[in-house]
Amino acid sequence: MSKKEQFIEEIISGYTFKGPAIDLGGAMLGEECMTDTLVKIPLKTLNRHGLIAGATGSGKTKTLQILAEQLSTQGVPSLLMDIKGDLSGIAVPSDGHPKIDERHERIGFPFAAGSSPVEFLSLSEEKGARLRATVTEFGPVLFSKMLDLNDTQSGIVAVLFKYCDDNQLPLVDLEDFKQVLRYMTNEGKEEITAAYGRISTASTGAIMRKIVELEQQDANLFFGEPSFDVDDLCRVDEEGKGVVSIIRLTDIQDRPKLFSTFMLQVLAEIYASFPEAGDMDKPKLVLFIDEAHLVFDEASDALLDQIEVIVKLIRSKGVGLFFVTQNPADIPDDVLGQLGLKIQHALRAFTAKDRKAIKLAAQNYPLSDFYDVSQVVTELGIGEALVTALNEKGIPTPLAHTLLRAPQSRMDVLKEQELNHLLSQSDLINKYNRTVDPESAHEILTEKIKQAQEDAHQEELKQQQQKARKVSRRKEKSTIEKIMSNPTTRQIGRTVARELTRGLLGALGISTSTRRRRRR
Repeated sequence: MSKKEQFIEEIISGYTFKGPAIDLGGAMLGEECMTDTLVKIPLKTLNRHGLIAGATGSGKTKTLQILAEQLSTQGVPSLLMDIKGDLSGIAVPSDGHPKIDERHERIGFPFAAGSSPVEFLSLSEEKGARLRATVTEFGPVLFSKMLDLNDTQSGIVAVLFKYCDDNQLPLVDLEDFKQVLRYMTNEGKEEITAAYGRISTASTGAIMRKIVELEQQDANLFFGEPSFDVDDLCRVDEEGKGVVSIIRLTDIQDRPKLFSTFMLQVLAEIYASFPEAGDMDKPKLVLFIDEAHLVFDEASDALLDQIEVIVKLIRSKGVGLFFVTQNPADIPDDVLGQLGLKIQHALRAFTAKDRKAIKLAAQNYPLSDFYDVSQVVTELGIGEALVTALNEKGIPTPLAHTLLRAPQSRMDVLKEQELNHLLSQSDLINKYNRTVDPESAHEILTEKIKQAQEDAHQEELKQQQQKARKVSRRKEKSTIEKIMSNPTTRQIGRTVARELTRGLLGALGISTSTRRRRRR
């Protein structure tokens, strides 16, 4: 048997499945694409997560587009992060092209244009249904890890959440959190100390600075109500196609803290709210995290640990995660080890550091008798990738150099008119793009502090009135007392008294002398 025949047999054997699967492209040996030798991905194992990696311009985004539209056709909804702004075209059919027809002829099946139902979402001021979450939904542990707090500071956050629970103070947005933190440090310090112990002012100041840092990346846009219901990510249309939810993130690259905060909350909310599903015939939801390094580069060690835990456990909820990045090294090893599907586009060896990275990347793939991975990965053309997946028994499939099929939808952005038309038909925009400002911790504590200040003012007035009444009770001085207390009156009195005394003494003296003479 020739090497070519051995290769075809291995690919057919390794990529034949009993259940439904996605046709990804045709297997290649050297420069030749083996017609009708298809590389497939079983739907059953797409909740085992995946990686799409490759240098800029190698075709990662189009691979993501292929997977999302094929999942939609199979009735599986997905969530896409559109950071570069070039995924909106999935909402309309491809215009076709001779090169697309040529590619599909090499693969072995005809090209058919198509579109997917799309819902546009937004974290910022971009057009789309607004994504929000409340501080309460994060909980003290996740909120502390997001802020990268130490144990002492995390303990204060736990006390803050407990105080709000005990006193029915809803934590909706960051202003609520800040107001409670200020209250604990100032007006409510005695109350908090009596109930929960002493709170360090230095620690509360450090927490406040972390909140300010988060606000500087416009995180206040994310925290609030109405809170987004993750069940709205799992919708299908009337034709049974899974809805592709696209988050428009073209203005988010300079705000990685907001992006990682959002991703963490979504994963945590999905894990907390979705029921256990076990092994399903197809996933309930698939998330594609583009520019995944933005999540991991800015994440603290505690946050990375949390992400790793969620990646390991969320599979049982019927949810698949796909990380899209330039180099597998962008993904922490503990997370990378959980990814069953790997699609590796070209890597470029321009520097010695690049060559080392390529050797490390090559070690992430199964050994092959047909490829020198470290060499092939530098020679891949646009729209070509090394692929390995998990079969229905969870065993890795043979490594296949794959000529990927073309997206059925437009490989370009929507025109403004097309985008506005889709937005006008959105039910989620009407549901989430409304202003809701419920009475929460900020308003309640502000009123409480105001009332306390008014009570203190009234108490001060009362004390002043009591003091005034005491003064008024003192007897008025009589007219004589007033006259006698006058300095001039006192001086005149002294003069009169002296003259009277002299007069009396003088008279007395005369009388005595007269009596003496008479006796003689």
